[in-house]
Amino acid sequence: MKKKSRLLLQMFAVMVLILGCSDTNKIALIFDTDANNEIDDQHALAYLFYNSDIFNIKGITVNATVNGGPIEEHYEEAKRIMQLCGWFSKTPLISGANGNFNTIEKEITSADFDGHKAVEFIIKEALEYNPKDKLIVLAVGKLTNVALAIKKEPLIIPNIRVVWLGSNYPDPGEYNLENDILSMNHLLETEVEFEIVTVGYGKLTGTDVVKVTKAEVDNKIYNLGNSIETPVIGRHGGQFFSFGHYAKSLFENITYYGKPPSRSLFDMAAVAILKNPSWAKSKVIPSPLMLDGKWVQKEDNPRKIKLWEHFEKDAILKDFYRSLTPD
Repeated sequence: MKKKSRLLLQMFAVMVLILGCSDTNKIALIFDTDANNEIDDQHALAYLFYNSDIFNIKGITVNATVNGGPIEEHYEEAKRIMQLCGWFSKTPLISGANGNFNTIEKEITSADFDGHKAVEFIIKEALEYNPKDKLIVLAVGKLTNVALAIKKEPLIIPNIRVVWLGSNYPDPGEYNLENDILSMNHLLETEVEFEIVTVGYGKLTGTDVVKVTKAEVDNKIYNLGNSIETPVIGRHGGQFFSFGHYAKSLFENITYYGKPPSRSLFDMAAVAILKNPSWAKSKVIPSPLMLDGKWVQKEDNPRKIKLWEHFEKDAILKDFYRSLTPD
């Protein structure tokens, strides 16, 4: 009898292990990025791929913002990171919008409107989910692809949870926001579940606090990631066999700020708080709008959104380094 009980327990443990590794128990998401804009998108992508035991990565969609060139260059930068992380053959990479929401929405009924591949991909994936089992769309650039998908197929609204790295709310400004304000306003005027992971330039409340110094780049980031056999040509030239070596090249071609000189990894923090929500604080607020460059508060608005602030820098960076430590 004791042997039979032990056998049953062992079988149960194996079943738990198998189920725990299945995609159905992971966080399903699409990552929407302007990958060639700066350096934080690349670190967010790498962190995502090296946490594939946590995330069921349905696809990477790209868009173009004012920095980083046209959509092709954002696509190529995302491709580099996927190759460096051994992920290019595992997850679809889809080009999205070059332009902005207010221009493209007028052409959305055409077969080949700007960004149609990414928009159609988001719609297709979202329709496979339901309100109890939502697909997360994690957007770390402008919201054009996401807003167009909802505009084209409103049936996906209850099926997705949009988490956006953007804005200095409640203050104006911020790069992702200013690249397509109307796309954000469109989403805020729908009923889609919407969350803002704040940036907060120069404040202690936003993802701006998740900074790495030049010394950390040299001593920690440089050594991250497993080696690959075929080198990747970097966007600034050179051949790279690991994410860490390429990341150091990216840092060598940007400007550090502050004392000590450092740079923020905004987008990576957005991935981190999906992995562990305790690494930030959230609150629910009435949904605002941005009009004439200013936030308009609507205190009696029944439509609510979630705001993420106060990020645990040390915990996030510790996990980032741990996740990408070579095998």
